[in-house]
Amino acid sequence: MNGEPTVDRDYSDLYGLENYLFSKVSARFTKTKTLSAFDFFCIVIWKANRAKSKVARRLLDAGFVDLPSAVAELAHDIDKFPEPKERFRVLIQKWRLRLPMASAILTVLYPEEFSVHDTRVCEILGDFASLSDRVNFESLWDGYVTFVDRVHKVGPAGLSLRDKDRWLWGKSVAEQLTRDIATGFAKTRGDDEEDA
Repeated sequence: MNGEPTVDRDYSDLYGLENYLFSKVSARFTKTKTLSAFDFFCIVIWKANRAKSKVARRLLDAGFVDLPSAVAELAHDIDKFPEPKERFRVLIQKWRLRLPMASAILTVLYPEEFSVHDTRVCEILGDFASLSDRVNFESLWDGYVTFVDRVHKVGPAGLSLRDKDRWLWGKSVAEQLTRDIATGFAKTRGDDEEDA
């Protein structure tokens, strides 16, 4: 199967994709320092399903004949650096991933060091929405470190970095839903009529 090992899989694990990522993929990477293409693209789909083809093209355009080979090299590149900044740099500069995707990958692999750069979290923090537009790596890194620090400070005390990230994301969902209910979903009316 294109270089991917055959795996007995409990498909129900994939129903709760985030749980699968943080209980299985993160633990497997910590133990083996490897990442399968399947698990990598589970991260991509979790962050932004619409981006999977673009990410795949980006990996293949780096000169690889298949995705398993590209992902194996990407995982090796990340693991060879003990410093968070260099792990971040390799995804941004060598693999040309954008901040939201790079931060999602690193959050799954190193949940105590990284936080997902997400528009919902930026909304709650009241800042950082344009952080991914920075082209200078040092400026991007400095901004990202400030973002993670703010997630630590704004999220409730006693929670892990990952749980603070989840809490902020959930707060954004709750605030948006409250606004939408108050306006009768006026600004989004028609968006979901096809599914009704």
